[in-house]
Amino acid sequence: MADQPTIRLATAEDVPLILQFIRELADYEKALHEVEATEESLLATLSFPNDPPKRGSVYTALITPPPSPQNPSPIPVGMALYFYNYSTWRSAPGIYLEDLYVQPSARGNGYGFKLLKYLAKQVLEVKGRRLEWSVLTWNTPSIEFYKQVGAKAMDEWLKMMVDGEALVKLAEGA
Repeated sequence: MADQPTIRLATAEDVPLILQFIRELADYEKALHEVEATEESLLATLSFPNDPPKRGSVYTALITPPPSPQNPSPIPVGMALYFYNYSTWRSAPGIYLEDLYVQPSARGNGYGFKLLKYLAKQVLEVKGRRLEWSVLTWNTPSIEFYKQVGAKAMDEWLKMMVDGEALVKLAEGA
C-alpha cells in the first residue's frame, strides 16, 4: 500500500545512514562517546540481502515513511539491527534485537511497532520461539512501549558482559 511505510533489509549503500542512526541512538542513551563503529567497520561486519549466509550474520531492517506530496521520495527514519540466536531450553532459534531506533521527528507513527512486528514474523518464519532485547532501566518511554506490545521484563536475569582488557585477559592462554 502506498499509504503504509515500507520495511526492507539494508544494503551496503545504507551504511552511512545506519551509522547515523547508531550515533543518534547512542547520543539519546548518553553514550555517544562509546561508539566505535565506523562505516568501514559496519561494512565489514553487517550482512546484506545478497550476501551468502554466514555464522553471526547481523541484519538491519530499515523503515521508510510512505511517500507524500511534501516528500515524494522519503528516506528511512528508523532501523532494527538484529541477529539470530538460539535457546537451548526451547531448542529453537530466535532473534536478538540489538538496536531499535526511530528518529524523534518520526516517532508516534507506529514505526517502532511495525519494526517489532516485522521481527516477530522473521522469528516465526524460522520456527523460532522468542524475540528478545535489552533496554536501559532509566528508559521509561521505551519500557512502557515494549510492555504495550506484550514484552515482559526478565528481572530474574542479569545481563553480563566481558569486553576491553578483561576480554583480552580472559582469552590469554586459550
